Amino acid sequence: MLPNQWRRALLRAALREVGYDAVGTRNVSAATRIPARDPARGDVKLIIVDQDALDESEAPVDALIKTHGAASILIARATIAAPPGPWQRILSRPLAIDDIVAAVQSLLPLSAERRHPIDA
Repeated sequence: MLPNQWRRALLRAALREVGYDAVGTRNVSAATRIPARDPARGDVKLIIVDQDALDESEAPVDALIKTHGAASILIARATIAAPPGPWQRILSRPLAIDDIVAAVQSLLPLSAERRHPIDA
């Protein structure tokens, strides 16, 4: 979940380029509409959350992560403490799209046969 459309689109494209079937949403509400299991796409295995997408209560994102049974990465602000949560990784700004992709690859490695662009 990244509220900024350009960052969200760039991250999604970078993940798809290395083999991850990534979907992007603006906020927690939109993310709840993504099914945890989809026969055509597979299960949601990782949720990346931008701290800017969170509101005062992190309860909905905690519930989303628990419902999906997914690992999670928080992209944290540099000047504000990261909220508590079920994060496997916290990446602090400033960071590059490649830093996020590397964290995804570390948490959810793909087999050699799945490491190829999705849209090719």
